Amino acid sequence: MLSLKDIKKDYVVGDSTVSALKGVSIDFRENEFVSILGPSGCGKTTLLNIIGGLDRYTSGDLNINGKSTKDFKDCDWDSYRNHSIGFVFQSYNLIPHQTVLSNVELALTLSGVSKSERRERAVKALEQVGLGDQLHKKPNQMSGGQMQRVAIARALVNEPDILLADEPTGALDTETSVQIMELLKSISKDKLIIMVTHNPELAMKYSSRIIKLLDGRVIDDSDPLDKNVVEPIKKPEKEPTKADKKAAKKERKKLKTSMSFLTALSLSRNNLMTKKARTLLTSFAGSIGIIGIALILSISNGVQLYIDQVQSDTLSSYPLQITKTTASIGEIMNTMAKNHEDSANHDKDKVYSQNAMGEMINTLMEETKVNNLEKFKKYLDDNSDLKDLTSDVQYTYATTLNVFTESDSGVMQVNPSTLLEDMGYMSSTQMEAMSMSGSMGGMGTDVWSEMIDNEELIDKQYDVIAGRLPEKYNEVVLVVDKNNEINDYVLYSLGLLDPSSLNGIVRRAMAGEDISVDSEQHVYTYDELLDLKFKVVPTPDFYKKKDGVWEDMTGDESYMKKAVANGTEISVVGILRPDEDASSASISGAIGYRHDLMTYLIDEVDNSEIVKEQIANPDIDVFTGLKFKTDENVADTDSSSETVSDSTADTESKADKTADSSDTDKKAGLVAGDSSMEIPEGMTEEQYKALMEQSGASDTGELADMGMNAMGSMDMSAIQGGDMSSLTETQKKYIASLSDEQLELMKQMLKEQSDTNADQLANSGKYSTSNYDNNMKTLGYSVVEDPDSINIYPVDFASKEKIIDIIDDYNDSVGEEDKIEYTDYVGLMMSSITSIINAISYVLIAFVAISLVVSSIMIGIITYISVLERTKEIGILRSIGASKRDISRVFNAETVIVGFVAGALGIIISYLLTIPINMIIAHLTDVPIRASIPVSAAVILIAISVCLTLIAGLFPSRVAAKKDPVIALRTE
Repeated sequence: MLSLKDIKKDYVVGDSTVSALKGVSIDFRENEFVSILGPSGCGKTTLLNIIGGLDRYTSGDLNINGKSTKDFKDCDWDSYRNHSIGFVFQSYNLIPHQTVLSNVELALTLSGVSKSERRERAVKALEQVGLGDQLHKKPNQMSGGQMQRVAIARALVNEPDILLADEPTGALDTETSVQIMELLKSISKDKLIIMVTHNPELAMKYSSRIIKLLDGRVIDDSDPLDKNVVEPIKKPEKEPTKADKKAAKKERKKLKTSMSFLTALSLSRNNLMTKKARTLLTSFAGSIGIIGIALILSISNGVQLYIDQVQSDTLSSYPLQITKTTASIGEIMNTMAKNHEDSANHDKDKVYSQNAMGEMINTLMEETKVNNLEKFKKYLDDNSDLKDLTSDVQYTYATTLNVFTESDSGVMQVNPSTLLEDMGYMSSTQMEAMSMSGSMGGMGTDVWSEMIDNEELIDKQYDVIAGRLPEKYNEVVLVVDKNNEINDYVLYSLGLLDPSSLNGIVRRAMAGEDISVDSEQHVYTYDELLDLKFKVVPTPDFYKKKDGVWEDMTGDESYMKKAVANGTEISVVGILRPDEDASSASISGAIGYRHDLMTYLIDEVDNSEIVKEQIANPDIDVFTGLKFKTDENVADTDSSSETVSDSTADTESKADKTADSSDTDKKAGLVAGDSSMEIPEGMTEEQYKALMEQSGASDTGELADMGMNAMGSMDMSAIQGGDMSSLTETQKKYIASLSDEQLELMKQMLKEQSDTNADQLANSGKYSTSNYDNNMKTLGYSVVEDPDSINIYPVDFASKEKIIDIIDDYNDSVGEEDKIEYTDYVGLMMSSITSIINAISYVLIAFVAISLVVSSIMIGIITYISVLERTKEIGILRSIGASKRDISRVFNAETVIVGFVAGALGIIISYLLTIPINMIIAHLTDVPIRASIPVSAAVILIAISVCLTLIAGLFPSRVAAKKDPVIALRTE
C-alpha cells in the first residue's frame, strides 16, 4: 500500500547542506498502528511530512498503492493529502475563528461534497469521537483533549487510508492521553496509523509496530513487512489504451481538490469578524477615496440634472426651426465679408464708396431659398428615430388665428393683438414683424400661442393651479407667472381691462399731453378666469360677396358682430403656473391652445366659399374681379392697335349698355311697381290693387318711387343669399310687398348685373396688383401636408446633434432644389457647458483617485499583515489538501470583503453628506441644484473599490500561496 524506497531529504542552510533523512526504506501494511520513536532531530517529523505530502523528498521514491510519486505535480499531492491522508497534530491546529463543525467540514469542502452530505458526515465524525453535543463551539471554548478529538474527527471525516499523528498526546495530561490513544487504537483496525512520539511507554502499549530512527536512518523495526508474503504488484500486460488514459484522467479530475469562492468568503469573513475594529478602520480608510469621488459625482450629477432640465426647457422655447422661405445668416455674413475683402483693392489717396447695400441685397437674394417642407414633413413622419430624440415636432401654418371677445359695447380682436398699434407704439408692419419674432421663439405681440404636444414636458414645466389641461380643440389654458400674476399687457389684450383707454396714448405722451394709466392692482378669482369665453373666426368670414367680388367687411361693425357671434366658442379650462424649478417655459403666450385648434381652423378655411371660388378661378382675383398679371397677358401692343381696339370696344360697349339699360330699366320698373309697366303675367287687376294697398302707396307713381328708393340703398347680396337681417325696416317692408315672381325677377337682375360687372372687370384690360398665392395667404389657406414652418424640439443638445445628422442625411439623399436650410436659434448657447462640467469632474476625480489608490495600497499592506497572522491557518489548509490557488482565493476573498465594505461605507457616508451639502447649496444660491448619487454610479464605485482592493491584495495572496506548509504549521 505505502512504500518508501531509499528516501533522502537534504536542507540547504546557507552554504551548507543538512541531511535530515539518509536513505529510509519502509513498507507499511494497509491497517496497522505504527509508532516511530527517536530522539529530537532524528528525522521523525520530516519523515511524517514526506509521507503526508507536505514536504518533498530529495531522492528515492514514495510508492502509493504501487504508483510512484516521482512525477507528482502540486495538484496530485493536494489530492493525495485530501483523499488519502488525515493529520493529527500535537497543537491541534484548529482554525480558531471557525466552529467545531466548520473545522471538521473544511476538508470535505475541498472535496466538492454537497452541503447536506458534508454536514451529515461531519456530525457523524464528531459523534464518533464523543463530541456530538459540541458542534457550534469555537476551539477556544474547549479543553485540550476535546480539541484533539476535533482534530481526529477532522482527520477521519474524509475517510482517508492513512492517519498521521505527530505527538498527538504531547500537550495532554495522562488521563486524556490514554483516551486519545485508545481512540487511535480502535481506528487502526481499519486504517494505517503512523504516529510520531517521544513516549516509548505509550508506543509499546498501543502500537502494533515500532520503528526507531537515529540520525536520519532506521535502526530498528519491530514488525517489518515480509515481502515474500505480500502479493507482488502485477505490471500491466499491455500499454494503456486511449480509453484507459481518458478514464484515468477523468478520475484524477474527479479527485482534484478545489475550494469554492463562497467557502473562501466564509473563512475570510469569520476571520475578519474576530478583528471587527481593525476591519472597520481599514474599510473606513479605504472608503475615503470612494467618499471623495461619490461627492464629486453627486454634485456633478446635480449640476448635470439641472443642465438637462435647462436644456429641455430651453429647447422647448427655442426649437430647430425650418421655414418655407429661409436664408442662412452665417452664409450671408461670410459671403458679405468675403465680397468686402475682395473689393478693397484700391489706393488710399481718395475716399471710395462701398457697395454695402447692393452686396447685402444680392447676397440675400442668392442665399434665400424656398424649402420643400411638404416632402421634408413626410420624411420626418416616416422617421422612427425622431420620436425618442424630440419632445415634439410642431407644424405651423399661415392660417391666422383670429380671436375675438364679445361685450355689450361690441366685439374686440384679441389675436392677433393690435394693442401696441392702437397705442401708437408701432405700425402694423412692425406689429407683423414682432408677431413673426414671437413664432420664432422671441418676444412677440400675440398673447395666444400653440402648446407643445408633449403633456409630460408640460407637467414638468407647469403646475395646474386650477381646472385642467385642455382635451379638445376648443379648450385653452391661461398661463400666469410664478407669483400668480398676469402682465397688464395681457389683461388689455384679452379685454379684461379696457384697451380703449390706451388708444393713442404713446402719441399723446410724445406730444406732451397729460395722460394717466390704470395702475391699480386688479384681482381675479380662479372661477372668474375659468369663465372666460372667446370666439375664433376664420379669415374667409371677414369677406362678403358684392357685385361679383368679395369685399372686406372688417370695417362694418354690425357685420363683424354677426360674424363673431357665429364663430367657434373657445373656453378657458385651466390655469397654469410655471414650476419653481423650471428654467424656461414652452408656452410663450398667456393663452395656450392645442394644435388641433389650428387643424380645425385650416379645415374651416379650406371649405369656405371664397377659398373654393379662388381655387376654381386661379386666374381671377376674387377681391377685385381683375385677372392676375402674367407674362402672357401683359405683352405690349402698338398704340394704333390699342386706339382701334378701344374705339371698337367703346362703340360695342355703348350699344350693349343701351340694350342692357333698356332691359334692366324695364325689369327694375316692374319690380318697383311702375304704373306705366304692364301688369305682370299671372297677376290680376285685383291682385295688383291688393299690392298697392299692402305697400301703402296712394297711386302707382308713389309705389314706383318707394321701390326705386328702397333698391337704391339695399344690400343686394342679402337678397341673393336670402338673409334679410341686414336690411332696414323700410326695405324689409318693401321686400314683403313683392310677389314671388317679382322677387325672383329681382334676384335674376342682381345676378346678371353681378356677372356683367365681373366680366367687365376681368376684360377691362386692367390687372390685379396681387397674385394667386398672396390671395390664398390673405385668406389663411393652408394644406396640412405642406406646413409653413416646422419647429423641432430636441430633448437635449445631444439629441439636437442627432437630429441635425438626420437633416443632413435627408439633404444627402435629395437633389439640390429639395435640400433643407434651417435656423438653430439656440446654437451653441449651452452646448459646451456639459463638456466643461465633465472636464472639471474628471480633473477632481483624478485628484481624489490618488487617495483611492493610496488607500488600496494600504489595504494591500493590511492584507499582507493578515497573511502573516494567518500563516498557521495556511499550513492547516494545505495539510488537509488545499492547493496554492485555494490559499490565494482565501486572501482574495478577504480583500473583496474589505473592498465591498469600504465601498458600501463610502456610499452610505456620501449619501448622508449630500443632505448638508444640499442645504448649503440652497442657502448660498437660488439655482435648484440637488446633489445626488446616481444608483448606477454607486454600484460602479463599489465595484471599483472591490476591484482595487482585489488588485492590491494579489501580491499578499501570492505570498500566502507560496508559503511552505511545513514552516507554516510551525508558526505560532
